[in-house]
Amino acid sequence: MNKKIGFIGCGNMGEAMLKGIIDSFDNAENIYVFEKNKDRQNYLKNKYGINISSTPIELVSSSEMILVAVKPNIFSLVMEEIKSVVDDSKVIISIAAGVTIAAIEKKLGDKAKIIRTMPNTPAFVGLGMTSMSPNRNVTPEESAIAKQILEGFGEVEELPETLIHSVIGVSGSAPAYVFMFIEAMADAAVLAGMPRDKAYKFASQAVMGSAKMVLETGMHPGALKDMVCSPGGTTITAVAELEKTGFRSSIISGMKKCMEKSEEMSK
Repeated sequence: MNKKIGFIGCGNMGEAMLKGIIDSFDNAENIYVFEKNKDRQNYLKNKYGINISSTPIELVSSSEMILVAVKPNIFSLVMEEIKSVVDDSKVIISIAAGVTIAAIEKKLGDKAKIIRTMPNTPAFVGLGMTSMSPNRNVTPEESAIAKQILEGFGEVEELPETLIHSVIGVSGSAPAYVFMFIEAMADAAVLAGMPRDKAYKFASQAVMGSAKMVLETGMHPGALKDMVCSPGGTTITAVAELEKTGFRSSIISGMKKCMEKSEEMSK
């Protein structure tokens, strides 16, 4: 990976992506970061050995693939600042929730090369899931390079932008629900006398292993669930209680609200 990659903003999500890319490609010398918070900027430089840019314009001038990882409320201001140096040699990769390709094109011009993405925080351990939606100006070669960069911290699927709200519900925001599930399972184990550190390990490994079974076997999750549920046993008893208290309907309801909020932010 010899492309020059720039990060405008590098908070928690940006750092997760940055770490994954460096771990995968050992290319810190080709990475540039602009971070408004100088203490944060120095921390990133000292920890990862990346290059520091003093302004967003300097960063874009130095980079070919530019990941914009700022909050949605200042995204428009950043686009306004860099538009004079965005030409057809630059690909803008956005991770901002609620900021559409059309909105970015309105700021940078309809010839700008833009890829809208939605990663998630497991990128920090190289197990992220990212959607990518290139606009019509991005060439197949540029799209392939962007995908390679994004694969530095996990799996990537190219999807139409129209599916971005479902991506946010099922992936972008989903780690929060999973962490809540792990915490709840661990709390129950602690209630039964297990030390908390062991409870977190057992719960986390159960979630990770179960997810891997879905991905690697290709079996329906319901079939995998049935394999664990012996007639009259402990597991089916737990499943019945979870259904009684609205386990699945609660998840669906929460994700529906998440997707509705995503749509609202895009207007």
